[in-house]
Amino acid sequence: MLVAEILQREFSDDDLIRGVSLVGSESHGGMQFVKLFFYARDNADAVQKRLDEITKMVRFSLAKKINQKYVPEIKFVYDDTLERADRIESLLNNIDK
Repeated sequence: MLVAEILQREFSDDDLIRGVSLVGSESHGGMQFVKLFFYARDNADAVQKRLDEITKMVRFSLAKKINQKYVPEIKFVYDDTLERADRIESLLNNIDK
């Protein structure tokens, strides 16, 4: 994924961004708008804020790498799947108790 490469290459010195994993995506409107789902182990709110701050820079870098007339709008969205799975597992484990 190009955006993951951009984050890794251009923001490797950023402690918040370094811990980000892109885990999925959704596109809307014929690739005019893309949601990129991310996971961060620590401080998801701070990571979300930082990703929101650098979104324009990421789009600019993406525009240099793709051969399209338009660069999609990007929205980073936190993926809480692991937390929900842990919570469900915990609830299931407590049923027997």
